[in-house]
Amino acid sequence: MKREPDLARIAAISRKLEASYEDNIGVNLSGEDMIPRRDEIISVTEKLLEIIFPGYQRTLESFGTAMKLMEIQSELSGQICRAMRRREKSVCKCGNCTEDECCHAVYRLLEELPEIREITKLDVAAAYAGDPAASNYDEIILSYPGLKAITIQRLAHVLYLEKVPLIPRMMTEYAHTQTGIDIHPGAAIGRGVFIDHGTGVVVGETARIGNNVRIYQGVTLGAVHFPKDACGMLIKGNRRHPTIGNNVTIYTGACVLGDITIGDNSVIGGNVWLTESLPEGTKITATPPENRRKTMQ
Repeated sequence: MKREPDLARIAAISRKLEASYEDNIGVNLSGEDMIPRRDEIISVTEKLLEIIFPGYQRTLESFGTAMKLMEIQSELSGQICRAMRRREKSVCKCGNCTEDECCHAVYRLLEELPEIREITKLDVAAAYAGDPAASNYDEIILSYPGLKAITIQRLAHVLYLEKVPLIPRMMTEYAHTQTGIDIHPGAAIGRGVFIDHGTGVVVGETARIGNNVRIYQGVTLGAVHFPKDACGMLIKGNRRHPTIGNNVTIYTGACVLGDITIGDNSVIGGNVWLTESLPEGTKITATPPENRRKTMQ
């Protein structure tokens, strides 16, 4: 038997919630036009992937490319304007947003798409060359999470460099939910990079990854400590993540931490915990665990 709602209890809960909305702590919004819409950011991200991989998600004939770019320009400009207004409102209280700044960021991304596509071709080739289980390029484009995560990060990185708030991180967090790979939009990634399997990979904001790098699942390129200012607040923006040279391989479960440099042509073994720089051509491994065998009676 369906019971009628207890209106008095609901009203009491509602009053408490409404009172909490007035605390200005920052976990509520005033004005729906002051925040980018997550569903639209996801939609734009998928449309950008259609441009990078034409035909793999939807049919994109040559005559439709311009129309798709116009859609992206219109939709992304609107979302960037929302993000800009949110930033200005929270910083200077003026609520102003310069349309020129929004449009510049969008066109900067659109102008980078041909180059990103060329780099992505090298990423696909690296995945095919590095994985004996890869049957063909189609399989990699359609099903490899590392390729999707890196491609979305490359797109978000352009907006990050243009200082677009919120949206770059929303894009890479969408990739994170889809792939299990967490790459901050601030990370700089070279050409021909292959993340194999990928689950649990974390790449921090100030990390730098060279060309032809191979990374396996569970790898962290992170920070070793977080310095604070005199008020005890974390200092943001400092270099705190590693720089990985060219032709480096990092195996499963390795943690490479801090503002260190891994030289070209190095190999970091599985489960290594590394907080010091390595010269070029170094191979480092962890001590193998002791296996204990017990015969069952």
